[in-house]
Amino acid sequence: MDTRTAEHICDDIEIRIVNGDLVEGKPLPAERSLMEAYGASRTVIREVITALTAKGFLRSRPRFRPIVCRPDASTAMHAAGGVIKHLLASSQNVHDLYQVRVLCERMLVRDAAVGAKREDIQRLRQALDDNEQAIDDSAQFYATDVAFHRQLYVISGNSAFPAIHQAFVEWLAPQWSQMPRSPERNRTNFLAHQAIFEAILSRDPDLAEKALISHLDSSWQFVSSTFFAEETP
Repeated sequence: MDTRTAEHICDDIEIRIVNGDLVEGKPLPAERSLMEAYGASRTVIREVITALTAKGFLRSRPRFRPIVCRPDASTAMHAAGGVIKHLLASSQNVHDLYQVRVLCERMLVRDAAVGAKREDIQRLRQALDDNEQAIDDSAQFYATDVAFHRQLYVISGNSAFPAIHQAFVEWLAPQWSQMPRSPERNRTNFLAHQAIFEAILSRDPDLAEKALISHLDSSWQFVSSTFFAEETP
């Protein structure tokens, strides 16, 4: 395959998608049409389609023409995920990614304490209530734990943050979803969530950040002692 030709075609199709020449939600032109338009072989065109799908510009299904997509934060995070997951075999890399999450959520809880609206508080309260109700069911507790933290990203009002949260969940899931769980551990985490919520409700960004750091530091200590006992991040 002529790599330069494939890169040129990829770049051109990306531009056509971004400027609307290729319409989001519509099928990509047929392989034969693309071969004729670019003077390229079927092999090159198929490599281009694979690359564009990996980047989030196309959504492919077997036996159907690929569908044009306009990448957003979610597709960007998904595209990066394949590489990042390979980096998470060591405690150092997991720890580094986890610290990125901590920094994000420190900012988000401060923002929530200052700017959360009534409906934001209501959704966060409901997520906390759901979390409490699931204390005796560890699988459900994990789901409600994720949902509680997701609300912190939603409150920002920035559509990129929920996509970032989903990426963190997917990237860190191999460790977090397998942690030993018990009602006692679940209750500890619920109380940490409650402290974060109450600080936000009190409009105290310093207290909210402090509660968040305490919670996530405790979670990391538990994860590292479970999965990386022989390593020092």
